[in-house]
Amino acid sequence: MKDSLQSYMQVGIVHFMAYPECMKGEGPIYDTLTKIVEDEFFGAVEISWIKDPAERQRVKSLLAPSHMTVGYGAQPCLLSQKLNLNHFERTERQRAIDQVKACIDEAAEVGAGALAVLSGPDPGERREEAFKLLVESVLELCGHAKAKGLRLILESFDSKYDKKCLIGPAKDALALSKAMKKDFPDFGIMVDLSHLPIQDESPRKSLGTLKKMHIAHIHIGNAVKQQGHSLYGDLHPRFGTPGGENDVPQLVDFLKALFEIEYLGKGKRPIVAFEVKPYGDETPGVVIANAKRTLQDAWARA
Repeated sequence: MKDSLQSYMQVGIVHFMAYPECMKGEGPIYDTLTKIVEDEFFGAVEISWIKDPAERQRVKSLLAPSHMTVGYGAQPCLLSQKLNLNHFERTERQRAIDQVKACIDEAAEVGAGALAVLSGPDPGERREEAFKLLVESVLELCGHAKAKGLRLILESFDSKYDKKCLIGPAKDALALSKAMKKDFPDFGIMVDLSHLPIQDESPRKSLGTLKKMHIAHIHIGNAVKQQGHSLYGDLHPRFGTPGGENDVPQLVDFLKALFEIEYLGKGKRPIVAFEVKPYGDETPGVVIANAKRTLQDAWARA
């Protein structure tokens, strides 16, 4: 591309993945988030739960003048507590719903415009029943989010490698989105380049199935599919990690597929957000710089 990538997208980043010490709703949330807010490369940021009300107010004050689009990910809250929006037991399912409602309230408090969730595990033979329960849960959450001025999004994960979620492949995500849009037209699916290899789907297959109207948000990152690898599964290592699936060539293909379905186009500027995590001796700063360089390189080749 000859034009600036900033003309085609708002580049975002998942704060709690780049700074994993903040993933449990504690730690140096304000201080690390400040580093992202002060970086003009980013037009969007995704945060998660903040347990301390005082810290939450500091974050709200930080984000308010930032001129950034703010999103909220409820995935850490659900995953860390093993909460399941399609659990067969009503009391367990209600725990997950109540947690997400609390996240929606918190997201509205700090000025977020959208909130993302994920489905629970794929139960195998009872998949159809679980899907109906998930629809019920997400409909309830969409109503709560709408009342708070937020858009609800569901992120598709893998169905057989790591998270083993009910909503994995694009066809299942499409079915859910169609069910939601009858009552909540702004509902959509988050597609993550990191997940495509462990969904056994190519960018063109996944994006071509969902098409523009069912895609609400985009993540870009990496995953490891190699059995026995220390970073196997959905761990979001940096681009170019040895044994990883995604680097510049794969991101080029992904960007081209986003243009083909007209999700990207000059002047549209949807969010395309990094979801990358440091491992070993890697620092967040290096991993974030790696992600920026990867995107800029891919953009020059797309």
